[in-house]
Amino acid sequence: MKGSYTVSVQNKRVKYEFLIRRNITVLQGDSATGKTTLVDLIREYQLNGLESGINLSCEKKCVVLEGNDWEKMLPLFDDCIVFVDEGNRFISSADFARKIKNSSNYYVLITRESLENLPYSVDEIYGIHISGKYAGLKQIYHEFYHIYSGNFDFSTSDICKILTEDSNSGFEFFKGLVVDKFICESAGGKSNIFQILNESADTFLVIADGAAFGSQMAAVMKLIQRKKNCILFLPESFEYLILQAKLFKDTEIDAILKNPSDFIDSAEFFSWEQFFTSLLSEKSAETFLRYAKRKLNPNYLSENIKAKILGSTAFSAIRKIL
Repeated sequence: MKGSYTVSVQNKRVKYEFLIRRNITVLQGDSATGKTTLVDLIREYQLNGLESGINLSCEKKCVVLEGNDWEKMLPLFDDCIVFVDEGNRFISSADFARKIKNSSNYYVLITRESLENLPYSVDEIYGIHISGKYAGLKQIYHEFYHIYSGNFDFSTSDICKILTEDSNSGFEFFKGLVVDKFICESAGGKSNIFQILNESADTFLVIADGAAFGSQMAAVMKLIQRKKNCILFLPESFEYLILQAKLFKDTEIDAILKNPSDFIDSAEFFSWEQFFTSLLSEKSAETFLRYAKRKLNPNYLSENIKAKILGSTAFSAIRKIL
C-alpha cells in the first residue's frame, strides 16, 4: 500500500477523523482519551456494517486484528488499515514485527509501550484530543495530534559533541563536516543513544534517523527534560538530507520529496529510511556521487558538496550550530 488516507468513523455520540500516511502509526495517551472507543467502533462496523449504527468512511478497508488467532487472521487482510489495541500482547513481539514486514497493509498500533521491534517514525506518534462538539447531536469530535512536534530546542551554545546514530556513511559525513569544531562520535545504533546520554556529562547534538527513531523517543525525551544535555536533530534519514540538497537534477526526486507517501510502498519498504537509501543509491549510481551506505564516497566531503548539503532547507534548524 502507498498513499495517505483519511479515516472518518462515527456514531451518534462520537466522531473520529484522522489522516494515516505511513505503514506504521502509533497512537499513545492516557486512559479515557478515546483510544479503545475508536477500536470498538471499527470492530463493530467490521462485524455488522451499517446495521451497527456506525458510519465509517475511508478509501481503504479498516479492520481490527486481535486475540490469540491473530497470526491466522493477518493473512486474510490485504490492502487494509489494520488497528491493534494495546490489550493484545503480540503487539510488542518480534513475531508480530516479522509478520508485518513487507506487508500490503498499514497499521495503527495503540500502545503506551515503546515498540523496540518496529521502525516507526517520530512524526507518526499521536495522541487523541477533543476539538469540539456538534451542537445538534452533542457529538464529541476526536482527532489526532502529534506528540512530538519536531520543534526541538536548537538555541544552546554549549554543544561539545556530535553523536550520530550509525557508524557508516552518515557518521563519516558529519565527522568530516565538524572535524575542526566538535568531537563526533557514533552511538553504534539507535538503541545505544539513551545510555550514552545518560552516562555522560557532555552536551550532545544527537543526529538520528527520525523515520525509525519512534521507539526511542519517550525515554530520550524524558532524559533530556531531566538532564538538559542534548539537542535532537531527527531528519527522515541521512540519505534524505542528501536528496534534499538537490545534488541531482531529477524531477522525480523533487516530486517524491514533496509527497513521499505517494511513492513509498509498504510491501517493499518497512520504513521510509529504507526507501530513501534505495532512492539515493539508484539516482547516484551513474554519477561521481555514487552512494553506498556502508562507506561514504569521499566526494561527499568535497567543499562544494558539503556546502550544498549544509545549505539545504533540511539543515536550517542546526546550521548555526554546525
